[in-house]
Amino acid sequence: MEIDEHKVDEMSLALLYLTTFEDKWGVRAWKGHSWEVLDRLHQSGYIEDPRSKAKSVLLTEEGIKRSKALFEKHFAK
Repeated sequence: MEIDEHKVDEMSLALLYLTTFEDKWGVRAWKGHSWEVLDRLHQSGYIEDPRSKAKSVLLTEEGIKRSKALFEKHFAK
């Protein structure tokens, strides 16, 4: 089966919104997604570098907006 990585990335970014929280560094989300997806989201500018020992990843300003918009688009009633 051929996978549309763009769709996978879009849904993963939308699902990151479910686990967002704020700390002193900004808005973060738990990084329970594949490393390939997280790397692509980082390359797209939506999240900071996911390669750390932290269990969460920092979303960029663009990532926060896009994550929320995609979540509302795909999951809101």
